[in-house]
Amino acid sequence: MVYKVSKPDKKLKGTVYLTASKSESNRVLLIQALSSQRFRTTNLADSIDTQILAEILKNETAGDQGHTLKKLDVEVNYYTGNGGTTIRFLTAFFASREGTRILTGSDRMNQRPIKPLVEALVRLGAKITYLGEEGCTPIKIRGAVLKGGDIQMDAGVSSQFITALLLIAPTLENGLSIHLNGRIASRSYIMMTLKVLEHFGVTYKWNNNVISVPHQEFQGWDYHIESDWSSASYWYEMAAFSEEAELKIKGLRRKSIQGDSVVANLFEFFGVRTEFTEEGIKLSKTDYRPDIFDFDFSDYPDIAQTVAVTASALKIPTQLNGLHTLYVKETDRVKALKDELKKIGVKADDRAKGSLEISFPPRKENKDAFEPDLVFNTYHDHRMAMSFAPLALLYPEVKIEGPSVVSKSYPDYWNDMKMLGFEIKEENQ
Repeated sequence: MVYKVSKPDKKLKGTVYLTASKSESNRVLLIQALSSQRFRTTNLADSIDTQILAEILKNETAGDQGHTLKKLDVEVNYYTGNGGTTIRFLTAFFASREGTRILTGSDRMNQRPIKPLVEALVRLGAKITYLGEEGCTPIKIRGAVLKGGDIQMDAGVSSQFITALLLIAPTLENGLSIHLNGRIASRSYIMMTLKVLEHFGVTYKWNNNVISVPHQEFQGWDYHIESDWSSASYWYEMAAFSEEAELKIKGLRRKSIQGDSVVANLFEFFGVRTEFTEEGIKLSKTDYRPDIFDFDFSDYPDIAQTVAVTASALKIPTQLNGLHTLYVKETDRVKALKDELKKIGVKADDRAKGSLEISFPPRKENKDAFEPDLVFNTYHDHRMAMSFAPLALLYPEVKIEGPSVVSKSYPDYWNDMKMLGFEIKEENQ
């Protein structure tokens, strides 16, 4: 299926009630399952990843708040879809409790690495077997009551491995000290995890490259999940492309624990001004444009595609660095960006691993210049769909292949676009 997306008036005015943060939601859900105390969670994300995680944890816990773990004596198989946090958080969860569980994901998820997390859990006493290719899911987990202790972790592969361990750390008899080796990938997501743990009364120490969490009880304090700054980035992109912007986005905070709140500062370079209000933010336009743009996305990988498309469409020569984790996401996002940006006349060069240089060759040298009937491929990646759809503000029409992928993180994306005056028509192929 393909969506044809257009915006006749090229203006962006209205209000968006933004989806909640999937990252926060999934962390809170796991804590809710591990905690012996009841607490209430409000504004849970409606993403597919969160729904799958919630359903699996519901099956594993008793009570409406998931505060008591069931004892399931039979082997249970769970399909986790395409969610990285879902399968990785569950791997740590099941490794730390008795019982046998089999976890498998989508075809793409089963190609993504999980070995560093598995090795860490095995060193702590879990028994985990690969059922397919070594280092990837599906896996069989024979859980046990883990004692905890000290472990070494490569910090450069995925922050989700570190987060998974941190979430179970308070429940381990001896606590857990994680020695982080190498450059830390997506540090902002580790900080988010620690902030969520702090909310529930968990104390920790982070000295140099060691994070230590002693054994302790989660406190049953209610939690309200903030709206999602990663999803907000697409509205910033639309504001940058629009002729005029007066946009309110509800549910975002100035003091956010989400690293992607950096978009409020980043998009000043693309002519978007942010005003914080009691209910969220207001976006408007300025005339500012930089001659060049250079930024390191090591801590903010989920907004790299948004910025890449924004800078490309505004014809701003750009150097994107810190993209080393993008090769093993829902797709190889670096290659996907290179291939799709060609369609709007952009040369994206990744000769330096983990970087993308955006430039604009003379049109006569560019054989892949944009044509109205070209389709932007999503590669089963929600962020590709949502990054390229805003181009409808600059071109008469864009087409997005596989538009349903947005359900992974922002199910209402297309409906919200319609509410703001975008015309979206379905085209079957």
